[in-house]
Amino acid sequence: MTIKKVGEQWLVDIYPEGRGSKRVRKKFITKVEASRFEKLVLNRAHEGKPWNDSPSDKRRLNDLVSSWYEVKGMYLKDAVKRKNCLLAVSEWMGNPIASKLSPSDFLRYSAYRKEEGASEKTINNHLGYLNAVYNYLRSIDVIDYENPLARVKMIKIDERELSWLSRDEIAHLLDTIENFAGNPHVLLLTKICLSTGARWGEAEGLTARNVTDSKLHFIGTKSGKSRSVPVSEKLHNEIQEHLKKHKSFSASHSAFRRALKSSKIQLPKGQAAHVLRHSFASHFVMNGGNILTLQKILGHSTIVMTMRYAHLSPDHLSEAIKLNPLNNLS
Repeated sequence: MTIKKVGEQWLVDIYPEGRGSKRVRKKFITKVEASRFEKLVLNRAHEGKPWNDSPSDKRRLNDLVSSWYEVKGMYLKDAVKRKNCLLAVSEWMGNPIASKLSPSDFLRYSAYRKEEGASEKTINNHLGYLNAVYNYLRSIDVIDYENPLARVKMIKIDERELSWLSRDEIAHLLDTIENFAGNPHVLLLTKICLSTGARWGEAEGLTARNVTDSKLHFIGTKSGKSRSVPVSEKLHNEIQEHLKKHKSFSASHSAFRRALKSSKIQLPKGQAAHVLRHSFASHFVMNGGNILTLQKILGHSTIVMTMRYAHLSPDHLSEAIKLNPLNNLS
């Protein structure tokens, strides 16, 4: 066997070019990682390339992106999009020798994208993507040098304004959508997002089998974990009837954006359907909802993201009123 369990780890033990060739042995925490590594080594041997080049490694950044994609990238939800993004960044920098890439190379790219109008978040994402390539390939010894971008710092981003719709704005938006012809799904999708805090794409992905026992079961979520959220009997029945008639929801985000524009509701730049998720969370907390319960409903992997809504709680920091020194003056 080329992969076997040794204690709590999985050992890859192979001769890529057959018995008598150089032996490759490496341990991994999971069998999945071991299998990916084995596949990479065998593929490179088949191509007549060394799996782990010498210190004079001449591979280009595009080559590293391809190697990373084979063992890690293809298993991501945004696999093809991520790979194309990385290749585009690499091409802008001239597809340099990967080991020779310098922080100044990326900083020049960063300045160029900033002048083009790219957001700081986009630039940070691209840096994060490159870091992931180098760090992962280094961790499995596909490269034997450290990440050359390790010391490049992310751009500090001011916390974005957290916007949500008031009760009057919600009523106005629903009324606008109801009278906005052209898409039979938008109104119900909006109700689902407002009732459950679901992302627009999660709501669109619902099928009849995901709507049972007065609960909506969201799968294929951003975190990769499924979650269930109860809804009212009225909304549950409405969704079931809708899916009986239409079989599924179609892509309706652009239709929502048109309806939102027609409503004249003003939102911060770049926000559209996600305001429905913010609105659910904000009203949940303002109405006395528990922040830990909200974390489970929204599907946040950590409480940090959910804590953005904590300040909306009726009791949040209320002690500042009675415990401040001015209040205690006689």
